[in-house]
Amino acid sequence: MNSQIKIALIDDEQLILEGVKMLLSNEKNIAVCLTSNNGPDFIEKLGTLSEHDFPHIALVDVQMQPMNGFELVEVLKEKHPDLRIIILSSHYKTSILGYMVKLGVSAFLPKNSDRKTFIDAITMVYKNGVFFTAEDHQMLFTYMNSSAKKKSLFEMEDELSEREKDVVKLICQEYTNNEIGEKLFISPRTVESHRQRILEKIGAKNTVGIVIYAVVNNIYSLDKM
Repeated sequence: MNSQIKIALIDDEQLILEGVKMLLSNEKNIAVCLTSNNGPDFIEKLGTLSEHDFPHIALVDVQMQPMNGFELVEVLKEKHPDLRIIILSSHYKTSILGYMVKLGVSAFLPKNSDRKTFIDAITMVYKNGVFFTAEDHQMLFTYMNSSAKKKSLFEMEDELSEREKDVVKLICQEYTNNEIGEKLFISPRTVESHRQRILEKIGAKNTVGIVIYAVVNNIYSLDKM
């Protein structure tokens, strides 16, 4: 990895903030560039950062006041759609995963995760956009085998065309519009049109949502990532 992964931490418990910051300080490829103990403060601070100092990933606690983690994620996805988000929670509830997937969150980790899982999650989210634990994998496979759950994640009126699926697969492999165009013999503008149409069809907000949709619907396998 050539550049440092810039991390923002948002948690209303100071000991958690300090503990996570200390843990990450031992990682040469990871740097904490911003901390905050509440959502509104974080949003304000984020707006003052230059592009160079802007974090790649935000680690967001769920249980905060006056804005909880879910509310903060919705604001962040609206204002900063490219910011990747890892949700941290003391209470890991499987019922929340579908909601987080729909919002385009990159990973969902319990606070009692071991150090390796924690570092792996940050690294994989930076590299591939998403990270799922073994338990998350099992839930996603359950979603794949349940049409009702699929619809609750991605409410679609129209199925993706074969060409759109080809675009999705290449997006999952992190190819740019230009590179996708070269591979499919279409213009970058056409690729962008496909990308926007895909987002509209599946109801996702960003590329992370496309990747998760591809995994849930067995268009792309995480094993390839």
